[in-house]
Amino acid sequence: MGSSRDIAIGPVAVVSLLLGTLLTDEISDYTDPDYLRLAFTATFFAGITQMALGFLRLGFLIDFLSHAAIVGFMGGAAVTIALQQLKGLLGVKDFTKKTDIVSVMRSVWSAVHHGWNWETIVIGLAFLAFLLTTKYIAKKNKKLFWVSAISPMICVILSTLFVFLTRADKKGVAIVKHIKKGVNPSSVSEIILSGKYLSAGIRIGVVSGMVALTEAVAIGRTFAAMKDYSLDGNREMVALGTMNLIGSLTSCYVATGSFSRSAVNYMSGCKTAVSNIVMSIVLLLTLLLITPLFKYTPNAVLASIIIAAVMSLIDIEAVILLWKIDKFDFLACMGAFFGVIFKSVEIGLLIAVIISFAKILLQVTRPRTAVLGKLPGTTVYRNILQYPKAAQIPGMLIIRVDSAIYFSNSNYIKDRILKWLTDEEIYRTASEFPSIQYLIVDMSPVTDIDTSGIHAFDDLLKSLKKRDVQLLLANPGPIVTEKLEASMLTKTIGEDKIFLTVGDAVETFGPKGTNL
Repeated sequence: MGSSRDIAIGPVAVVSLLLGTLLTDEISDYTDPDYLRLAFTATFFAGITQMALGFLRLGFLIDFLSHAAIVGFMGGAAVTIALQQLKGLLGVKDFTKKTDIVSVMRSVWSAVHHGWNWETIVIGLAFLAFLLTTKYIAKKNKKLFWVSAISPMICVILSTLFVFLTRADKKGVAIVKHIKKGVNPSSVSEIILSGKYLSAGIRIGVVSGMVALTEAVAIGRTFAAMKDYSLDGNREMVALGTMNLIGSLTSCYVATGSFSRSAVNYMSGCKTAVSNIVMSIVLLLTLLLITPLFKYTPNAVLASIIIAAVMSLIDIEAVILLWKIDKFDFLACMGAFFGVIFKSVEIGLLIAVIISFAKILLQVTRPRTAVLGKLPGTTVYRNILQYPKAAQIPGMLIIRVDSAIYFSNSNYIKDRILKWLTDEEIYRTASEFPSIQYLIVDMSPVTDIDTSGIHAFDDLLKSLKKRDVQLLLANPGPIVTEKLEASMLTKTIGEDKIFLTVGDAVETFGPKGTNL
């Protein structure tokens, strides 16, 4: 149903952690039948959410989870997942159910003298070292990607044989024990559609569904760009929604696109989504035939596999790049990261979204304005801070407004223009330059203006008249021009003072020879 040829679908670390954390917040005992019912209910509503976004073409909503927020969130999730695996890696039996770093470390260190099992630690660290070595080899030589891809399977086979032959489980090494064969039954009757857990199911489903969508679409776009084909985001949403909706009825929890599996898919040379069908058949055969073979698999190896997998989610290079490019993005990233590891996944996401919204609001309410000057030997006018050689016109001040003018920023823009004017008048008076007689506002970037913007220009005109300065407008767009005419502001300003370019305004009212 989707348009991506490369996405490999299944449970992923980030969504699994998110879902598990949110479910545990509602029902702490995961052996409670309601825990499983809530998981299926959340998956059901995650599917509904994803389908609705696709059908209503509301995919833009997931863009509010910015790249910076996702980097921080995934890094925080990776740390949290890795910390949770210390239970299996160290052989700790009495372990906290909380996910924050303080609770986990307190639980780990409180068991250091009596709860750690050295045989478990040796097994776990040995196979963790093996996994990290294969990852390093694959990273250095792309042709050896398969070494890293098959290393988890090798770990499971070798560790299971080792424990079976040495009977290390008799010495305190925790093993998987019995895994039920076959496919889980239908869960249609398990979906909660009324009662006290309904609202929790909807909330968890919406949050996990949105995060799952964000990850899947990001992965799909990455591989689509590499193979040079277009991705229909809305089709992807409908496909993922349908999958999770049906999954919730067949004992599945929220699944999405996996970057690691998709990367293996890509490197293996898969061309279409048929690879997902093959993967599903292999998993089905595994569930039906060979699950008893995993009885002696040590939990420490499973923990080491998960730790090795999630370490790649921590993208330090991306964080450094965020710091260099945009401090606000870096703040959103760090907010998500520390929110996840010190509090919870929900708090981390909430902090990141709040910071991202604050950035948007700041950019909307505090747009940039720039003083323009003329580049020598041209008729081009540019920001004097960007181009120091750009010369200002005697008796004129040229200001460019780099935003649409709305109620949220109109007064700020007016005040900013007047401040530029005041500062320039003081500077020019001190430098014995001619005083400013004309203020040119370059409106090329102004895509729209509302009634508050019109009133702001009206107030600006009144302030300029008191200073004996005339207002000239350059290149207002069609929508802006239409609204200026409808408000009669063009007549107030004077139609002879509205120009196609800044150069035309300077040529008409500026000193002779300025625009040559």
